[in-house]
Amino acid sequence: MASRLRVPLLFVLSLVLAACSTAAPGSPSLAPPSSVVGAPTPEPATSYPVTLTDDAGREVVIEAEPQRIVSLAPSNTEIVCALEACDRIVGVNDFRDGFPADVLDAIEDVPDVASFTGVDREAVVEIEPDLVLAAGNELTPSADIDALGELGLPVLVLYPESLDGVYADIGLVGEALDTQAEAAAIVADMRERVTAVEEAVEDQERPRVFYEVGVAGGQIYTAGEDSFLAALIEAAGGDPITGDAVTTAIQLEELVAADPQVILLGDAAYDPSITAESVAERQGWGGMTAVQEDRVLPLPEDVLITRPGPRIVDGLEALARAIHPEAFG
Repeated sequence: MASRLRVPLLFVLSLVLAACSTAAPGSPSLAPPSSVVGAPTPEPATSYPVTLTDDAGREVVIEAEPQRIVSLAPSNTEIVCALEACDRIVGVNDFRDGFPADVLDAIEDVPDVASFTGVDREAVVEIEPDLVLAAGNELTPSADIDALGELGLPVLVLYPESLDGVYADIGLVGEALDTQAEAAAIVADMRERVTAVEEAVEDQERPRVFYEVGVAGGQIYTAGEDSFLAALIEAAGGDPITGDAVTTAIQLEELVAADPQVILLGDAAYDPSITAESVAERQGWGGMTAVQEDRVLPLPEDVLITRPGPRIVDGLEALARAIHPEAFG
């Protein structure tokens, strides 16, 4: 996206001047200090007002550097805090489980203005934010996103569908907050760690992996088709069994036909009654290869795996160890 690659105009002009200058011998150089060999490269900076394109394809104008941020999803909150801007958050989603201790402390007194079922629009307006970070795929209801936008609030929708999407979202928020250097450093570290995981599993066979997000009312939920969770399983050396792209649901008949070789129980992180033994007792599950070969594993790191923020690589590493323990000693 062009907006994410914006370079300050003055910096571009300085490069052009440096390239074109032909000062006479003994005359002062016209090149700016940044062009001198060995001089530090200027850090990227956001020039406001800035127009950014979010994950919903919406162009959003941010008039000035945001100082009052409302975060409508935990992943967005973690991104802002990783960019050292936690003190700018003035409203959050009421789901506070699984945060690092420092983030939890930083938002302890920040009011809840939303849940995953809806947004308290009046509370958001009263806070007077200059940036709202929403979640896509109806995690923040579209009606609320539209309503806040109509009220004149800049709303960026974040919904990455891959690791590259997570990197891009960190960069997008970094540009919105004028913390581009911090965003670049975070992404560089993430890429390095992801490469290490991919190299560790690249020569391993890729088992069919079913990731259980939840089972409720007889409905089974897993990684949606083309979702970042499915992409994460692939990066961890597995072949993901996916559900519907929007609802993430999968029918039992489809799951039985897919015959997972590894079953990972993300929901066991929140319900201790979900175990390998309880899965084996479910009607229709006993004949699956993963159950027969005792490869049904509770995954306490679910919050790291399903929260698309800076700690997603911790989740990837946990996934890779679960799928390919032999590759990690």
